[in-house]
Amino acid sequence: MTDREQIINAIAANQPAFSPLPATHFTAEDQEDLASQFADTLTAIGSVVFVVDNLADIHQHIKSNTSADHRVISTIGMVEYNEDIGTNISPHSLQNVEIAVLKAHFGVAENGAVWLTEELMGNRVLPFICQHLMIALPIKDIVANMHKAYERIGNDSYGFGAFIAGPSKTADIEQSLVMGAHGPKTMTIFLMRS
Repeated sequence: MTDREQIINAIAANQPAFSPLPATHFTAEDQEDLASQFADTLTAIGSVVFVVDNLADIHQHIKSNTSADHRVISTIGMVEYNEDIGTNISPHSLQNVEIAVLKAHFGVAENGAVWLTEELMGNRVLPFICQHLMIALPIKDIVANMHKAYERIGNDSYGFGAFIAGPSKTADIEQSLVMGAHGPKTMTIFLMRS
């Protein structure tokens, strides 16, 4: 018997006994507490959070914080920024998008992630190629944790989906944090009351 076979046999002989997964029981949580936890988590990972009343407030924020030469694309009904960016266009044509404004299906309080599918993205590259990502999310659509998130996704049918949390970032061995290294430089979440 080779050394390799001895090691594999020793590992196979020393497996722990199987035990069932623990049951998960979650208590109902107050939606305002979830919104606060969600905002705190996002702020800690480098995002900016604004609580707004509706889409008009988001539109006003964009108008007052961008210049006319910035390419802004919205998939959430802001007519001024709507572009036909279906899945058939070349991803390279989106390389100069300054701001992408998208709606998320829901957010997760424990890690600050938002769930988006291609249906809401317009094009699956958009949230990753833009310079600044802005997400509109109704406060009522925040869940407590990933268990609840996967329950909510359930058996939904979608071609592409992603949990996105915060702006892109990386740190090298010199412990230098770089924001926007391989995706959006910033991520702004608009928590909508209605």
